Amino acid sequence: MRWTLKPKSEAEKLASLQKSLQVDAIVATLLLQRGIETYEDAKTFFRPSLDDLHDPFLMKDMDKAVLRIEMALSNNENILVFGDYDVDGTSSVALMSTYLKTRTTHVATYIPDRYDEGYGVSINGIDFAHDNDFSLIIALDCGVKAIDKVAYAKEKGIDFIICDHHRPGKDLPDAVAVLDPKRDDCNYPFKELCGCGVGFKLIQALASKKDKSVEDLVQYLDLVATAIGADIVPIVGENRVLSYFGLQVINNNPRPGIKAIINQVKKEELTITDVVFIVAPRINAAGRMKHGNYAVTLLSETNFDLAETYAEEIEAFNTDRREADQRITNEALQQIDNNKEQKGFTTVVYHETWHKGVIGIVASRLIETYYRPTLVFTRSGDKLAASARSVSGFDVYNALEACAEHIEQFGGHKYAAGLTLKEENYEAFKQAFEDEVSRTIDKHLLVPEIKVDMQIDLVDVNDKLWRIISQFAPFGPGNMTPIFMSENLKDTGYGKCVGEDDKHLRMTVTQTGREKIVCIGFNLGDKLSLIENKKPFKAVYSIDENHWQGNTSLQLKLRDIRG
Repeated sequence: MRWTLKPKSEAEKLASLQKSLQVDAIVATLLLQRGIETYEDAKTFFRPSLDDLHDPFLMKDMDKAVLRIEMALSNNENILVFGDYDVDGTSSVALMSTYLKTRTTHVATYIPDRYDEGYGVSINGIDFAHDNDFSLIIALDCGVKAIDKVAYAKEKGIDFIICDHHRPGKDLPDAVAVLDPKRDDCNYPFKELCGCGVGFKLIQALASKKDKSVEDLVQYLDLVATAIGADIVPIVGENRVLSYFGLQVINNNPRPGIKAIINQVKKEELTITDVVFIVAPRINAAGRMKHGNYAVTLLSETNFDLAETYAEEIEAFNTDRREADQRITNEALQQIDNNKEQKGFTTVVYHETWHKGVIGIVASRLIETYYRPTLVFTRSGDKLAASARSVSGFDVYNALEACAEHIEQFGGHKYAAGLTLKEENYEAFKQAFEDEVSRTIDKHLLVPEIKVDMQIDLVDVNDKLWRIISQFAPFGPGNMTPIFMSENLKDTGYGKCVGEDDKHLRMTVTQTGREKIVCIGFNLGDKLSLIENKKPFKAVYSIDENHWQGNTSLQLKLRDIRG
């Protein structure tokens, strides 16, 4: 692991913030690192308010979208809510359709089949709309590049409203409205909404025409928070407000579908991390293993008994997903071990029977072992399809663009992408990808990085610091859990490996001999020798709470240690 200590804050800014907030240097430093420089900034950060949400009509085309939907509602037109099959897409469809059903009965939903139709707006979906007399399609979490599809719909007399958050191409589809804060000509103040977030801004605008405020829409925020967590968008600005209040709904009064998932895992209070690792994978499993419709049905259901039945179905999909993911990961690791060529700057593996729905997860798993830009291929019809994942700091989308002559189709962003190619081009592509990455990657990016906020002493780790850090939540990109470093630590003599195969490291450490604190280091069991016989070492860690037999105490969650 590469430890990178963040630069120290400017002394003048640090002193000013300490004085205005009456906090110590540690808290003031953590705030400055997150762009919080004034009392007002801190107030907004620590006390999220729905009043901090922007006027939805600041978004380009919002007025056109609202006008067209109001017309459809007045004329009893049939409205089709269309979305992608992942968490952001299915949450968006559940959000929009649930809201519209409070205004009309003429609403249906459509999720494309991952295998037959692929990502985004589909011809099948438009044909379905035409065959069933839908005159308006609202597309969520997709559509900003669907120029041909929107033109095809227009020929059939179907209007489109697009709610997307992906970067548009040079031209926009000829839709009634294209809501996307990443449009160059959109002056909306916050650019990092997820698809469900853009959908929420649309229902906020629609509700305002009925003299409803954002407070009347809080019940929808469990869906928005779930999508924010799953889509790994920055949890700053509006996303912080939406996820903060969304988590309150998830923990106090979630919709039946989310409550049914939480009941299965018997978790009391969920953080955004729990949403990412507990709720989101189950919603995703529907689209990966069967069909995204199952997720929309679960998230839209109002009867809890029915929601429990749907959640059981989805849990079965998730079990299948886990088994496929584990089996394929093992097969891919074996393939890498057997292949001497796989020792370059990339990992590219292929097997024709691997499940297309889990190859993205497998790519991420392979990066945990071999920290390199990674592609996992499987057969899809008469083509090969792949999911790409990258290492922090390297743009895999640009690397794929450089290999475009060997590729049929590709799309995605900096750290995750998908592509298809003809089987006869596989070997040539594989070599081209390796050549491009080896030529362009900064070699130190091939070592995982831990960004350390600051160095502190163990004596600084106390209940007061923990209480303040807890208020930094919800954590995520743009506001990660604070990571600290301490030197000259020593085990008190009882450090040991714990867990299955002794994978984890547990110990009690001291720095001066006066203070003692328990540490747990997941997957650090192989570093036991560094702490034995009270040898001094240094560690990077986050502060956490340990709940054991009714008692609560602070502990350090070790990320890495060095002798």
